[in-house]
Parts: sequence; structure tokens; C-alpha cells
Amino acid sequence: MNKRTFLKSSLAWAAAGLMPFDALAHWVQKYEHESAQTLASNEEFWEGVRQEYRLKPDYINLENGYYNFIPQKTLERYVEHVREVNYQGSYYMRTVQTENKRKIAAQLAALAGCLPEELIITRNTTESLDTIISGFDWKAGDEAVMAQQDYGAMLDMFKQVAKRHGVVNRVISLPNLPDSDDEIVNLYAQAITSNTRLLMVCHMVNITGQILPVRKICDMAHRKGVQVLVDGAHAFAHIQYKIAELNCDYYGTSLHKWLSVPLGAGFLYVRKEHVNRIWPLLADQENETTLARLNHTGTHPVHTDLTIADAIDFYQTLGPARKEERLRYLQTYWSSRVRSLPRIQLNTPAETTRACGIANVGVEGIKPSVLAETLLKQYKIFTVAIDGAGVHGCRITPNVYTSTQELDVFVSALKEISSH
Repeated sequence: MNKRTFLKSSLAWAAAGLMPFDALAHWVQKYEHESAQTLASNEEFWEGVRQEYRLKPDYINLENGYYNFIPQKTLERYVEHVREVNYQGSYYMRTVQTENKRKIAAQLAALAGCLPEELIITRNTTESLDTIISGFDWKAGDEAVMAQQDYGAMLDMFKQVAKRHGVVNRVISLPNLPDSDDEIVNLYAQAITSNTRLLMVCHMVNITGQILPVRKICDMAHRKGVQVLVDGAHAFAHIQYKIAELNCDYYGTSLHKWLSVPLGAGFLYVRKEHVNRIWPLLADQENETTLARLNHTGTHPVHTDLTIADAIDFYQTLGPARKEERLRYLQTYWSSRVRSLPRIQLNTPAETTRACGIANVGVEGIKPSVLAETLLKQYKIFTVAIDGAGVHGCRITPNVYTSTQELDVFVSALKEISSH
């Protein structure tokens, strides 16, 4: 086989993930006459989707926010990619690895709503955002704005650049239940000074699920001459949006969360005019004028990159609107039943525009760690405790396979726990 034939066949193999998942596609087609909003409460439909997953029977998993494990057919494709890369070895790595990754990054860019030359595949959100924070051309006395509720890894990187470069970090605290978008925007605006150069904001706050008015924050910051870095770890493939519409300068996310890619993949968006202004984590002279200069991480598991195409296929076959509406329905299904109960504290806004699938709930007088332990040991419900940054409760993150019957168990558990 000559190199041209090999390249053609290998690219076809990488693109195979774009072929429909026949069983899921057939199932979805049966319900095409129903709107996404109507279908959100159709348990028969979602029971069919549930069949795409292998679920551990030992507990009800309401902690999909850390890692949304992948459906079986995506897993099968992933194993095929592992076998094929191993079969081809160095020949694959030296001939078509880079081209395949570029093509898959272009698919991601189309889904995310940005130019292909503005997006690179990374390993996760932390790598994406820390590349920008550490690579910014900081000077002593420069200022950065962020929130106490931002992800710890990024806050740690800001602390490091403060020690290393003399950057001043201005940290605000977000209200869990804001009265309006203006309240949020004004909090960030008031923290900006003439020395502020970068503002970081969560698209969806990871510990509460609150969706922030990113476009309004970006517009405000740009009027003040400040660039904006967006943490989209929980927003991508969860809610529908296009990066170009957000008007941000940088955007990072993890694909192992709501796109359900195997562990080890994320992406970083950099607005075109900023590409040459960021120092790479690892030097790459070969790609000095393109965004690839920030993408040099050495040899890595390329089979994970290939599976991104399969995960995109599953997501698009299921339908982004159907997924978003179902996740929002599941969250409001349980939260609306406990929000008004004595001793129950919902740390997530009730407005459907301010949250989707994620919410955080606490019980007065019970430490979050004790609540999480009680839910697991007594009710076989797996969650994660959040206890800090003004948020005290358990983060609840269902997935598309979660049933309302499982959430009924959770609601009953909360009622029992809060009543004792």
C-alpha cells in the first residue's frame, strides 16, 4: 500500500464516526413528529436512549458532572481506534496522525460555532484555560478578575502568576440566586480597574449549575478594554450556543463531560487576533504563526482524539435540542418538588434560563459530606458534596439515561432526610 492510498483509507477510518448509529437513529426517527420540549417528558423515548448505556446497578448515578461516561457504541468505536492505532503503530503516528486530528478539530469547530483555525484539541478544561492564564504576557501590576466560585485549578494558576509576575487578582463572589443579569454583570464591572487585563468567567458554574450571562459580561469587559476567558467545562454539549455569539476572547472545555468523549480530550478556542499573543506551555517553533503553537504536548493517546467524531455523531443523532430540554426537565422535575420544603436549600436558580441539568441542594443542619454519605449508604444514590465558596450542598447531575423513577427515589430521600 503506497502512502497516498494509506492516507485515504486512514482518513476514511477516522471519518467513520460520522456514520449514524443505526439503532439510535431509527429510535429517534420514530419520534421526529414530537418537539424537543414535548419529548423531554416522554419516558418511553428516553427509556430507549437509556438502552444505549451499560449502567452499574449498585447505585443511582447522579454525579455525571465529573465524567459523563460514554454510550456502548461509542465505547466500541473507541476500542476499535485503540486496536487500529496499535496495529499501525509509528506508521500511523508519522503519516496521518496530524491530518486526522486537524479534521476532527474542524468538526468540533463547526459544532462549537467558530473558525477551524481558532480551535485546538487539548486534554481537558484545565489544560485549555491554564494555557491562557500562564501564557498571557503579564507585567507586574497587571490585574485579573475572577470569581470565588470558579474552578480551583484555574484559581491556583492565577495565584501562581501572581507570585511569578506580580499580577493582582481581584476575586468576586457570585450570588447563588441572583435577581437579574445586571446584578451579575455589575459585580464583574465593579472589580475592573484601569490595570485589569483579563477577566475569567464560568459559562455554567460547576458547583451550582448556574448559567451566567456571558455575552453581557464580555460586551461590558470589552468596552473597558479587558479580554475575557470563559470556562465552558459544563456548558458544551449541554446547552446550545455558538462561541462566536458569546463575543469572548478565549474558551475552554472538557469533552469527557457532556459530549461523552473518553477521558483525555477537551478544546481551546482562541480568537484569531490573539493567536500570537499567548506564550505556549511547551515551545513549538514549527507552528509559530498558527494556533498549533499552543498545542504541542508531545506524544499522546490519539485514539481518544479519533473517538471525538463518534461522540459528535451520537450527540447529533440524539439531537442537541432534545438533550438540552431533557436535562432541564430532569433538573426541574426533582428540584421543583423540594424547593419549598422546610430545611431544604436550593443553591441553583429556579428560572429555566439560568440553569439546565445541574443543580445543587443542601439540607439545613447537615454537612454536605454527611448528606452525600447518607444518600449513598442509605439510599444508594451517588452524588458529590460541595462545601465552600458560599455553596453548601450536593451537586446533582443526571444524564440522558437518568429516569424519573430514579429521581423519585432521590426526592423521597431528601424528604426523609430533611424531616428528621
